Amino acid sequence: MNIPETLRYTREHEWIRVEGTTGWIGITDHAQSELGDVVYVDIPASLDRIEQGKVFGTIEAVKTVADLYAPCTGNVLEVNAQLANTPEIINRDCYGEGWILKVKLENPAEVDSLMDAAAYRDYIGAGTS
Repeated sequence: MNIPETLRYTREHEWIRVEGTTGWIGITDHAQSELGDVVYVDIPASLDRIEQGKVFGTIEAVKTVADLYAPCTGNVLEVNAQLANTPEIINRDCYGEGWILKVKLENPAEVDSLMDAAAYRDYIGAGTS
């Protein structure tokens, strides 16, 4: 199970990578593995702001649909346009090309309340890597 040390994680299995006041958000390797083949990502076209802990869209796999929860509060800078035509990149590269949102963090300190890699590993029962 791939759980990068440089990211923070939510209990709903989203990750965030922060550089300065910019954050990239996606779903974890564990989440994409549990979902199976991702076939659609639905982010409202009007989405301009997300709020920590609130649903900002959905991800659809062959067998299920799951809500996407914001790991932080901020203004949406970009939605990954590649997901419209190739949502399966989430299965291939969930921490790289498979990111979902790019945001400007409103309160970067919120990220401190998220799990680090060790805590997330324990949370999903993955032990040490």
